[in-house]
Parts: sequence; C-alpha cells; structure tokens
Amino acid sequence: MWELFVRKTRLIIEDETLRSRVLFVLAALIVFRLLAAIPIPGIDAAALSTYLANNQFLGLLNIFSGGGFSTLSIMMIGVSPYITASIIMQLMTVLSPKLKTLYQEEGDAGRQRFMQYSRYLTVPLALIQGFGFLVLLQQNGIVPQLGFFHLLTNVFVVAAGAMLIMWIGELMTEYGVGNGVSLIIFAGIVAGIPSSLAQFAFAFDVAQLPAYVGFAAAAVVITAGVVFITEAERPIPVTYARRVRGMKVLGGVSTYLPLRVNQSGVMPIIFALSILLFPQMVASFLAQSSIPLVASVASAVASGLSNNWVYGALYFILVFVFTYFYTAITFEPNQIAKNLQKNGAFIPGVRPGQTTAEYLGNIITRITLVGALFLGILAILPIILQGLTGITALTIGGTALLIVVSVVLDVVKKIDAQTSIREY
Repeated sequence: MWELFVRKTRLIIEDETLRSRVLFVLAALIVFRLLAAIPIPGIDAAALSTYLANNQFLGLLNIFSGGGFSTLSIMMIGVSPYITASIIMQLMTVLSPKLKTLYQEEGDAGRQRFMQYSRYLTVPLALIQGFGFLVLLQQNGIVPQLGFFHLLTNVFVVAAGAMLIMWIGELMTEYGVGNGVSLIIFAGIVAGIPSSLAQFAFAFDVAQLPAYVGFAAAAVVITAGVVFITEAERPIPVTYARRVRGMKVLGGVSTYLPLRVNQSGVMPIIFALSILLFPQMVASFLAQSSIPLVASVASAVASGLSNNWVYGALYFILVFVFTYFYTAITFEPNQIAKNLQKNGAFIPGVRPGQTTAEYLGNIITRITLVGALFLGILAILPIILQGLTGITALTIGGTALLIVVSVVLDVVKKIDAQTSIREY
C-alpha cells in the first residue's frame, strides 16, 4: 500500500498536466474551506451546536453542505440545491420522453444542455431552501429575528453561496481530477474528522475499551466490504462475429460487458435523504404555527421522524427502492442490446435483439438486489450500532463512509487513466 502511494505521488509530480490538475483541485478546496468559515452575522454558536446534535436530518444536510451548515456560513446550504435539481431532472426523464432522449441519446451536447437546465433549476431551489432554513433557525433562536430587508439580503447571500460552490465544483470537474461536487462533500467530511476525534478523546471511557477495539476491527471489515461491493461487477461474455473485408478478417474476438453490483453508486442515498429532509423541514417549520391543529400534526410528524428506528426503517426502504429506480434510469438493456447487434456482437447462447435485452434485464435485476441491500444496510448501520451499544461518539458506516470510499476510488481511477495516457 505504501509503495503504491509513493508510486502515484511520483507520477503526479513528474506529469506536468496531472500535477497542474491536482494543484487546481487543492486550490479550489482551500478557497471553498475559507468561504465555508465565513458565518452569517448574529449566530448563537452554543444554540447551533445543541440544535445540530439533537437533529438527525440537519446533521445529514451538513454533510452535503461540505461542513458549511455547522457554522452557518455563507455556504450553509452548499451543493444541496444543485443535487436536488439534478435529482428532479433525473426524475423528469421518466415523465418526459424529450428529456430522456436528450440525456441518453444525444451524446455530450445533449448532456450539456441537460446539465444547463439543472443549473437553471438550482437558482429557485437555492432561494427556497435558504429562506426556509433561515426562518426555521430564527424560530429556534439560533439566528436573531431579522427584518424583511435583512432576511431578504441573507437569503440572497446564501443562495449566491450555493451558486458559487456549484461553479467551483464544476470547475474542479473540468480542470481538476474527479467529480467536483463529490470532492466538495468529501472535503467537508474529512474536515470534520479532527473535531470528531477530539469529541471521542473527551468521551473516552476505559471501561468500554473492549467495545472500542471491536469498533476498530468492525471499521476495517466494513470499509473493506464497502470497497469490495463498490468495485464488484458481473462480467457478461461478448463475442464479435467474424467479418471479411477484402483480404482482412475482422472480429472474432471475445471480451466482456461489466455489470456493476452497485450500478447506482451513492445516488440512491442522496435521493432518499432528499425525500426525508423535505418533510422534516416542513414539519419543523409548521410546528411553530399559530393554528393549533396544524402545529399538533406537524409536531407529531416531526417527533415520529426524529425516532431513530422509524427514521431508519424509512431510510432503508427509500434507499432500497431508489437503488432499483436509479439503475432503471441509467441502465438501458434495450439500448445495449441494440448497440451490440449493430456492432455485430452477441452474448454466447443468447439470441441478439429482444432476447439479449431480457437476458441483461434479468441479470441486472438480480445483482441490483445485492447492491440495494448493501446500500440500505450501510445507510442505517450507524443507527443500529448506536442503538445496540449506546456509544454515540463513534459511528461506523453510513453515508459519509460510502462517499469517502467512492470519491477516493474515483480519484485513483482518474489518476490511473491520466498516467496511462501519458505512458501510451
């Protein structure tokens, strides 16, 4: 492992293009962390810390803000509006055949237009989320009561911060290494590690030393499992038919089509969180209503969702369902079968065309079951362990671990691709 790290570092240093891309990513992350340290005025830090500790969904939102929500910085909603806009656009491909064609069949130009629509949708979502969270925090005494002009100014500042961080993320994707939005979330998770270690050090109890050792061993096993499932794939053998052109014989080679077990990556967890965050935010907002019936219903919904076991059950179900949903959107067996047939390729023992599409569909349905169960269990694993052990200072698994592993593997693959281009 150490030799691999040294070799990658040496390649980055020697390759000028790769070195400039890595340095650009580091510079962009430094700018982001500096902006995330600029708070909006009048914050009660103690009340904010207590509120976040007792609120599950705001803690998850803090992950997707890159750590900006924990300080209520000008980046407090982070990339959350952009992710929500992307999710809405993905859902719209199911309802709109034009958008589906634009996203799946019109190549890079179509995807660029599709992403532009996502950017347009991000603006109103950022304004709505900024206003909703500021009003919610005012009701809980974390932000002082603001007049209309000051509230409007803060909403525009927060929305502008969301658009700025979206722009920084896209610049990192274009001129850096890896996906910029994922790297921003990754940076926020990593930035919270020192404070988590400090919290653990203060809460350390010698009597629970066996539990800590068990946690450490389980963390290694779970991390290895995440890497294994993330990289796992089912190879489907593909053979190209022989074709004679003049004096040349083309084709006749065999390769394989890799079907990933976790085809959808981290997107189902993001989908599930977005669905869970919205009703909790609305319920918390309406709980302060002056209408008794509305306030009581909202309080009941908020208290029900704040129950760890209810929250965990809903979280698992949504992740499981969205894994199949997102896989169905991104993986088109009919299109793959059509492309194979056009290129004179076939799966041995399977007729080309519709039979191939059905064969691929059946396989992806079966292996997605493993991926869906894996994502669902991983998402609720911290809730299960905290409920069984009662130790809240340590958590294993969850969204943060999957994001960190996925981002690290993606960056390593991008660096390998760059170095392979350089070698050839």
